[in-house]
This record gives sequence, C-alpha cells and structure tokens, in this order.
Amino acid sequence: MSDPKLDIYFLVFACIVLFSSFILFIVIFFNYYRKKQRKNIIEKEELKTKFNEEILRAQLEIQEQTLKNISQEIHDNIGQVLSLVKLNLGTIELNKPDVLNQKIDDSKNLVAKAIQDLRDLSKSLNTDYVIEMGLARSIEYELEMIKKSGLFQTNFEIEGQVYKIESQKELILFRIVQEVLNNIIKHSKATNIVAKQDYKPGLFSMQITDNGDGFDLKALKENSKFGLGIKNMHNRAKLIGADFQINSTIGKGTTASLSLPVISNAYEHAK
Repeated sequence: MSDPKLDIYFLVFACIVLFSSFILFIVIFFNYYRKKQRKNIIEKEELKTKFNEEILRAQLEIQEQTLKNISQEIHDNIGQVLSLVKLNLGTIELNKPDVLNQKIDDSKNLVAKAIQDLRDLSKSLNTDYVIEMGLARSIEYELEMIKKSGLFQTNFEIEGQVYKIESQKELILFRIVQEVLNNIIKHSKATNIVAKQDYKPGLFSMQITDNGDGFDLKALKENSKFGLGIKNMHNRAKLIGADFQINSTIGKGTTASLSLPVISNAYEHAK
C-alpha cells in the first residue's frame, strides 16, 4: 500500500509544478505579446514615416514637373502667340483700313488666348492645385498640356460618379499618372494616349494606354533605370493600398492599370 502522506506530498508537488508552469507560460506569453505589440508599433511608425516622406517627395516632384510644363507652355504656346501679335502690330499699314482692322482683330484674339493660357498656368503655380482641382481634373489638365504640344492626340474618359479620394492618396495617384505620361512622351514613340477612369462603389480604377512601340518589360526591369521607375510606381501604389500593373507588347503599345479600394462611407462626391 502506498503511503497517504507521500501521495499528498506528490499531489502538492504536482500542483506546485503545474501552477509554476502555468505562471511561467503566462509570463512568457505576456513578454511575447508585449514584444510583438512593440514591434507592431515600431512598424506602424516606420510605415507612417515612410508614407509622409513619400507624400513630400511626390509633392516636390509634382512641383518640379509643373515648372517644366509651365516653361514648355510659355515657350511653345504663349511665346509664339505674343510673337504673332508683335508681327501683326509691326506690319500694320495705316493707309489700308481693311487690312488694318483685320490685323487689330487678329491681335485682340491672340492676346485673349495668351491671357487665357496664362490664367490656366497660374492655377498650376499653386502647390496644392491637385488637391483643389481633384484627381480627375488634374489628369485632364495634364492631358490637355500634352495635346497642346501637337505631338499627341489625347482622350480622357470617365465612367461612374466622380468622388474624391483621400487627398494624400490623390497626390500619390497623380504622381504615378505623371510618371506614366512622362514615360510615354520620352520612350514610347506614340501618337495617341487614352486615359480612362472608373469610379465604382468601393473601387477606383484607371487605365492609360498608348499606341507606341511597346517594350520588353522583363528586360527593362532588369537592365535599365526605366525599370527602376516602374518599380517606384509599384512601391508607391503599394504604399497606399493600390495595385499597379503594366502590360506591353512590342509593336502594339502599352497599358498601365491602377486600382484602389475605397471605403464606401468615405465617399465625397465632387461638386
């Protein structure tokens, strides 16, 4: 027969070991949870910092691109218009009333066009013009500037009811679009650009298609700075929870696609 006292001692010992193990498990679990929580907090802070840095970088790049557009617009359009006004005024002959009136009317129209172009450009001088104009109008304005060059035909289509997205996300989206358009201008040898936006409940999507030469996407990703630019666009899209894809066929052009989930109760319809 077993000794009752030994059984009691063994039971007490077992309970102590079990209790100690339970306490140790709780301590280990608590320390693990705290470490994981601390890691999550650090990751969130790093992500927030990275996001803010990306916003600032996008703002600076938008300003830089805007200044380039303004410089080009002044040189290619406003400068030429004012040169025509100067030519008209310099060739006026007071003894020919019919020709005189025509040249004065032409000069008035040209000056009016130059004034309107300057007003349009003045909107771009505001560093917050993307936020104020909204994503759709800002992209439409970019396409209008490209079309004015005379080298491209552009078309802009919108499906669904336009709504505003978070302003910081719109800045990132707009900068991605600018990069796509700049790549088309520099590399594609295209003559036509079509941009489409689709505002679905819960999902914003956009496509930009050109009829250029197309390219080998894999080769560019591996061997050129252009590939780095594509990677940057992917990273920027990922940062705001968007998906960015490029599909290209040599000789058949390129399509850049972007989609962003949107919180339904955050819709703010554009006026």
